[in-house]
Amino acid sequence: MTDTQTLPLDGIEVVEFTHMVMGPTAGVILADLGARVIKVEPLRGDNTRRLQGSGAGYFAMYNRNKQSLCIDLKSETGHRIARELAAKADILIENFRPDAMAKLGLGYAELAALNPGLIYCSLKGFLSGPYEHRTALDEVTQMMGGLAYMTGLPERPMRAGSSVIDITGGMFGVIGILAALQERHRTGRGRQVTSSLYETTAFMVGQHMAQQAVTGTPPPPMSVRSSAWAIYDIFHCADGEQVFVGVVSDTQWRLFCSAFELDDFAADASLATNNGRVARREHILPVISELFARLPKAELMAKLDRSGLPFAPINKPADLFTDPHLNHGDGLLPVTLPGGEQTKLPALPLEVDGQRFGLRRDLPGAGQDSREALAALGYETTDIDQLVRDGIVHAL
Repeated sequence: MTDTQTLPLDGIEVVEFTHMVMGPTAGVILADLGARVIKVEPLRGDNTRRLQGSGAGYFAMYNRNKQSLCIDLKSETGHRIARELAAKADILIENFRPDAMAKLGLGYAELAALNPGLIYCSLKGFLSGPYEHRTALDEVTQMMGGLAYMTGLPERPMRAGSSVIDITGGMFGVIGILAALQERHRTGRGRQVTSSLYETTAFMVGQHMAQQAVTGTPPPPMSVRSSAWAIYDIFHCADGEQVFVGVVSDTQWRLFCSAFELDDFAADASLATNNGRVARREHILPVISELFARLPKAELMAKLDRSGLPFAPINKPADLFTDPHLNHGDGLLPVTLPGGEQTKLPALPLEVDGQRFGLRRDLPGAGQDSREALAALGYETTDIDQLVRDGIVHAL
């Protein structure tokens, strides 16, 4: 789905002052859904463009379908341009340290006075409270929010293997934005929306808090948890590969026994219910492990697929580039990296009327759209040329 006029947010204008992951995630979701998103960057471009190591993919993943405008926000003219953008925008997104935008004269109070319909989304480390002044990172809040404890081994907390809190926090920001946008249809007025890393982490581990409240026992890390099901494990195959298999209902147990000709298990009344199977887990697992160890991965997965049981190969991120399901339709979108290399990256995990949200704009170079964005504000070509010569605007 790439025709702008068919997209849900066609006609919505977004100005984005963001970096790293949380803010750009909110921006790319809105952009993929059809909004026009202008990413405002420093003259040298967002520092995220230059990250290496585990941050090397941040810019490539979260900045498609956007326009890039590079300006000096600390200059009087750059500040005026930013205000002009906000005056015409439906939505503003920012994820800088607390009070950074206000110190630039670009806080919610200043811009709402200029544009009462503006929806101003701040993506922060913490919501209002004793910690609101702190600077946070995804990993910081995973540690203090209990997610790293639940992910790691006992006495060895470990962050999740993706920037899950940054990403989910950005998603919650979009939920707030869309709620405010719907309200604006009735009232004509915008809102200030704030999403945060710490409270997002707490929401995600809320199931474990509830588990303790229900059972009266603190939950152990997932790595050493007591399974709620007898078969919910990673198994070795004959060719050295591994497959995860879960059997999570009595109906699935009967299907499982039939698919693998486990007649003795099927006839055992003590295994007919889930609690009975969990009680005899140490009896069941060795039998299943030995059975699966005689089957090649492809044969095992084919049997599981035919039976309708939950299963998964143990993939690495690199395996997803060639995954046939993700490569169907627009599941992976073609992106050109800064060096000119071509790759494919995941689309939004949404379909509307059976269609995915595609690529309309490739990753922008720093300042690639500066001239177009300024022209849309009413600047003449000669004025833009002068701003570039004066070092207030960078344009390709």
